[in-house]
Amino acid sequence: MKKLLFTLSAFASVLSYSQAITITEIGRYSDSRDGACEISTYDKDSKKIFVTNAASDSIDIIDITNPMSPTKVGGINVLNYGGGVNSVVSLGNGYFAAAIEANVKQDSGFVVFFDTAGSFVSSVKVGALPDMITVTKDGSKVLVANEGEPSDDYLTDPKGSIGIINITGGVPSVSATDLTLLFFDNAPSAISGSIKKPGVTYARDLEPEYIAINDQSTRAAVVCQESNVLILVDLINDSILGYKGLGFKDHSLAGNGMDVSNRDNKIQIKTWSVKGIYQPDAIASFQSNGSTYWVSANEGDARDYSGYSSEVRIKDLTLDTTVFPNADELQNDTNLGRLKTLTMDVIGDIDNDGDVDELYSYGARSFSIWDSTGNLVWDSKDQFEQYIKSNHLSFFNCDDGEADEQDSRSDDKGPEPEAITTGVMNNVTYAFIGLERQGGIMVYDISNPTAPVFNQYIHNMDTTTEEMTDIAPEGLVFVPANESHTGKSMLIVSNEVSGTTTIYEIAAATNLSL
Repeated sequence: MKKLLFTLSAFASVLSYSQAITITEIGRYSDSRDGACEISTYDKDSKKIFVTNAASDSIDIIDITNPMSPTKVGGINVLNYGGGVNSVVSLGNGYFAAAIEANVKQDSGFVVFFDTAGSFVSSVKVGALPDMITVTKDGSKVLVANEGEPSDDYLTDPKGSIGIINITGGVPSVSATDLTLLFFDNAPSAISGSIKKPGVTYARDLEPEYIAINDQSTRAAVVCQESNVLILVDLINDSILGYKGLGFKDHSLAGNGMDVSNRDNKIQIKTWSVKGIYQPDAIASFQSNGSTYWVSANEGDARDYSGYSSEVRIKDLTLDTTVFPNADELQNDTNLGRLKTLTMDVIGDIDNDGDVDELYSYGARSFSIWDSTGNLVWDSKDQFEQYIKSNHLSFFNCDDGEADEQDSRSDDKGPEPEAITTGVMNNVTYAFIGLERQGGIMVYDISNPTAPVFNQYIHNMDTTTEEMTDIAPEGLVFVPANESHTGKSMLIVSNEVSGTTTIYEIAAATNLSL
């Protein structure tokens, strides 16, 4: 028996709440294979969703005319156009686009345009490893984050780039002449608040992961996860405005605690002398009082290849005993010893004397709000871990949505917030944040960017197996009522590990009494 859980009351002493919105699962498409549902996009006119399927190297076409009964009506073999598919975006007017990598990831990939029946329309060669693809709000330009990920032996490391494709002349006529490819050769030699692989320039080190675009279609924010850098792009002149290091989260401050060990046989959220590197995966945008803000899901990510790895556990570092007089105690497995961090050639050896003076960890276990130029406005601190501890303890920092994996990810990145999107209902702006490891979506009212309030947490679980039904939300699509063929707002969630795409209907906000 499957049960849809909504929990609010137990965490009321920790968080305040906004108006409640009713989020109800109305439909589900399931392939059940790991990787079968990663990123999806919705087309109102055809009443279809298009889902990337890494398990079969395809784009699945799902008819949701009746969203309570999603039906697969076709598919596209992406190997006809390159290698694997990483992302899709609906363009309206009967078309959608896909980011398809080359057969060799380090070669230039493609943005391929299809009609909503799944027929090929046109293709443009872009940068190496096109990852996330999106479109401006006015529908004039398609943007793609070309990650430029290195080969496993790190002998080939292509430059990352941002592709901008002008589609105002019509999708069927799109060609290479419509492409502007932005590289980072003019990036500064040092970017405060960032990290990079030693011995390389930012021009090669920056790996674009995700793109958000403002409501006016004039500016984009591109996050480079591994480097902890936000790149701001002028979409009027198709040029780079600047580079912003996102800085570090101080986990020694009250409210910024985290559980750091999977070997202490207990759930212990507390402060530590560690700095979290935000390293967002997904980002999104929203408007408040006429200003643009960016929201980020602060997952964290290491460079961990056979040819080079910056990932190490704190117990394997040499700590400066003046800074850390209790180094032996800190490096015990029940304290900080198990926590994954970076090698000191990347960060931490402040005085260059061969030992570590500052400790860092991957990600921030939170979501954040940044102003239009990338300055931190607000962070959710340790609210995700506190909430799960208080309400769904068996899934605390678990892996793959399994209760018997409780606490197994505490030494990594905790709940690992990965996906994020925003949506407006009744003039209230909400953020939806997907937690990769345990599954589920955190919902916040972010109408006031300096004081967001928790709304609810939604997830599906099978009560007979004590496992999540939807595991690893990778892609979130908010569909406002005026853009929905049902006339009602929807949230479409594609879950990578469970191979499921879930359709939720969102009802108008009502006052919530506790």
